[in-house]
Amino acid sequence: MSWGTAIFSTVGSLVAAMMVFRSMAYNLFPKEVLEYFNASIKHYIARLTFRLTLVIDEYEGLEMNEVYEAAELVFASRISTGLTRLRVSKPEKQKEFSVLRETNTEIVDKFNRVELRWVPSFRKVDTMKVKQEVGESSYIGKIRYFELSFHKNHKDMVINSYLPHLIEVAKSLKQQKKTLILFTNSGKGGYSYYDYDSRQRVWTSVNLDHPATFETLAMESRIKHAVLDDVDQFVKRRDYYRRVGKAWKRGYLLYGPPGTGKSSLVAAMANYLKFDIYDLELTAVHSNSELRKLLVATGNRSILVVEDIDCSIGFHHRSTKANQGLINARKKKRDEVTLSGMLNFLDGLWSSCGDERIIVFMTNRKEKLDPALLRPGRMDFHVMMSYCTPCGFRQLSSNYLGLGDHFLFRDIEDLLITAEITPAEVAEQLLRGGVDTNDVLRHFIEFLKEKKEDMELKAKKIRTKKAKKKIEGKLDEKVLFKEIKDLIRSTKVTTAEMVHQLLMNEDNPTNAFMNLIEFLKVNKRQTEDLETAASTEEDSDFLLSSEDSEIEL
Repeated sequence: MSWGTAIFSTVGSLVAAMMVFRSMAYNLFPKEVLEYFNASIKHYIARLTFRLTLVIDEYEGLEMNEVYEAAELVFASRISTGLTRLRVSKPEKQKEFSVLRETNTEIVDKFNRVELRWVPSFRKVDTMKVKQEVGESSYIGKIRYFELSFHKNHKDMVINSYLPHLIEVAKSLKQQKKTLILFTNSGKGGYSYYDYDSRQRVWTSVNLDHPATFETLAMESRIKHAVLDDVDQFVKRRDYYRRVGKAWKRGYLLYGPPGTGKSSLVAAMANYLKFDIYDLELTAVHSNSELRKLLVATGNRSILVVEDIDCSIGFHHRSTKANQGLINARKKKRDEVTLSGMLNFLDGLWSSCGDERIIVFMTNRKEKLDPALLRPGRMDFHVMMSYCTPCGFRQLSSNYLGLGDHFLFRDIEDLLITAEITPAEVAEQLLRGGVDTNDVLRHFIEFLKEKKEDMELKAKKIRTKKAKKKIEGKLDEKVLFKEIKDLIRSTKVTTAEMVHQLLMNEDNPTNAFMNLIEFLKVNKRQTEDLETAASTEEDSDFLLSSEDSEIEL
């Protein structure tokens, strides 16, 4: 018998004996004794090894374990071609497939030349309640976990450097795969009946799948690159904002005529940064407290959008008397959204409740806004969205027609300089065209010529109207001057009194003259009344003196 045969026979006998012993142990000893015996053996073996194992559960209590979530996301992106079994899933609202390793498949990672081994597994537990990402709760019957093993000497490095690095990598991957969401406030009121700890209670949401990008925006290249550079600088300066003691937020004011691409620019910013959008409808908010609860419920890395803010009466220029009267009327109501309430969130104490937030105000008329909204620190970057320019047209022709250049572009660009047409109108004209790009561009040239003629006709009417008003104004002034001159002759007023009346309406000459005329008329009536009273008194004195003379005779 050879040595190999003898060794094989001995090993076979030992294995058979161990199997028999194991069967007898399971039949003779209680389960608790066997578990204690196994634990003791594992503890003894662990003392002999130089490796340390960290157990990372999927849930820690009711909350999800951030380390587990990060590891699952990172290693899902590192699928080796040598694996033969994978798990694939795709939630309805998610754009991409999730590809995961099968349980008990070892994963080897390296960090700072240190080998780290991950083994995914699970264990059954009694049904327990846990929280999901969206704030809702669910029940589970098993706990998934990772076992991370490495040399004991690298414990501090793994805990202090490797795991934080893993979490940061996971955040970056999560942001890249993120499905953008568009939130809006319901506008039904009754917010007090909801739990404000969860933003799903005060905001309703849908998936955002807007195709706008900075590459396809019909804007001046200079303005587009300025916005892009400012956005890039903002997201990279977290430590700078912390160091200077400033809330990590940025305000943008987009102003210009309707149809110039303000909403498209916001969508492009969201797609570029992978930020969710919160569309705040101010007309649906009834008080500052509701506004504060809505704004605090917005998430980090998000864009808050307020469209047509010039239509919110409380944010109008406070120096105009007409708006001031409307504001005073609104103050009689118990609930209202005020300018101070919005400003407190923009740069007050509440502005620090969140990180990496962008606030965008849109308006068609910038001059109607209160200057307090436009100061740096509130609206930091002002972007004028103008009518379509030659640069914007070339971008639109590239998007819709696939043309980078054409012999008709020169004629179109000359017309665009004088015709006020929005990018939305240009896009509509390019969409209406047929297959032949030459016909599309010729039809567009005809449209621009008609647009230019309409503009010239309107401008002529406006000039005629202004000239007519100017002539009428001169005639009115002559009539007013003659009336004032006649009143001055029949009244007794000083020059100082007339100057005082004129200065009361110095901003509006016509109103000043009308006010002076009323003042002179009142003064004239008073003068006439005094003269009548004096005349009556003289007649009475004359009659009394006549009667006295008759008595003496």
